[in-house]
Amino acid sequence: MDKPALPLGQVISLDRSSPVPLYFQVAQRLQDLIESGEIPTGSMLDNEVVIASQLGLARPTIRQAMQYLVDKGYLARKRGVGTTVIHNRVRRKVEMTSLYEDLEQAGRHPSTQVLSYEVVPAPPEVATALGLEVGADVLSLRRLRFAGDEPLAILRNHVLRDLGVTEAGLKRQGLYQLLRSKGTEIRSADQTVSARRATTAEAELLAQPRGATLLTVNRTAYDQAGRPVEFGRDLYSAALYSIDISVARD
Repeated sequence: MDKPALPLGQVISLDRSSPVPLYFQVAQRLQDLIESGEIPTGSMLDNEVVIASQLGLARPTIRQAMQYLVDKGYLARKRGVGTTVIHNRVRRKVEMTSLYEDLEQAGRHPSTQVLSYEVVPAPPEVATALGLEVGADVLSLRRLRFAGDEPLAILRNHVLRDLGVTEAGLKRQGLYQLLRSKGTEIRSADQTVSARRATTAEAELLAQPRGATLLTVNRTAYDQAGRPVEFGRDLYSAALYSIDISVARD
């Protein structure tokens, strides 16, 4: 059950002499309160008119601040319900970990819908990545990954057929977990991260607006012997998912 609306006028102060736009001050202060847990997930916010009155600002200023946080994945708006704090963006470091396991560890209750599971002739891009002849049989997978009841990612993978990956197993575990249980340990991967707009079908699967921004992760993964075993092209909702990268100078 959603928690009662919180009067933001009691927790947000503004510096009207600052060159920082007022909408951005509101958004940043509200984001800080959400990230610190002072405004917990599930809290309802008052409507724009009430918040504008509490802060002594114009309604368009509040609307801009709210939309900024909706776009960043901190708030959700539902017609007839109002604005709710969600702060459910999944943050991952660039490490050899399984999304399924990361969600489990974060208490996000992962689940998987297998959209397709079939043996297909390897197209040129897949054959090159996996070291196969073009047209060789390869297992093609397409899955929808949920965090709780929220669709987070469309996972598209081609894997070698001899790895013991079953459709039933994919419904219970992440791909890398399943591979590990069958004796294949993913030890390294080459990844490319970029972004693009969702197609109508992709937006529908991920419950996002048409044309929403998706993060794309293209990957070739290698086992303990250095053999390429998986070629992945994953799509993530940018409103719910981010990738953390740490860099250092040698």
